[in-house]
Amino acid sequence: MAKSTLPIVLILNGPNLNLLGQRQPEIYGKASLADHMSRAKETAAKLGLEVESLVAQSAGELVTAIHGARSRCAAIIINPGALTHFAWSLNDALATFSGPIVEVHLSNPATRETWRHESVVASVASGTIAGFGANGYTFALNAVSTLLAEKK
Repeated sequence: MAKSTLPIVLILNGPNLNLLGQRQPEIYGKASLADHMSRAKETAAKLGLEVESLVAQSAGELVTAIHGARSRCAAIIINPGALTHFAWSLNDALATFSGPIVEVHLSNPATRETWRHESVVASVASGTIAGFGANGYTFALNAVSTLLAEKK
C-alpha cells in the first residue's frame, strides 16, 4: 500500500477517554472513543486530511507523542481530559509544535467544577472547542482544515 501524502492530524486523547460511552454518559454522551475516532476519520477524509489517534493514560505518553509529531504531522487535536488542568508538561511540549493545535472537550469545563476552569493547554492552542459533545472532534477537524489552508 502506498504511503498517504495527505496532511496528518494527530488526535490525542488523555486519561479515561477510553471509557467514553460508559463513564458518565449524561455528561460525555453515549458514543465510545472508537465511535468518535471513526467519525473523525470520515470527516478528515472529506477534508483531504489523514487522522492518526492515540489514547494515553499519562502525560508522559502524550508528551512523547507530541514530540514524535513535530516533523511528521501538520496539526494536533488534543483532548487532554483531566490533564488539561495541571499537566504543564503538555504546555511545554505543545509549545514546540509549529502547526495548528486545537484543544477539544466534549463537555464545557467552564460550566463545571471550579478546578476545571483553567486549561494549561489553552495558551499554546490555536483555539478551544468545548461543550459540543460528539461534534467536538468534527468541529476541530474543520478548524484545522481552515487553519492549514490559511498557511498556504
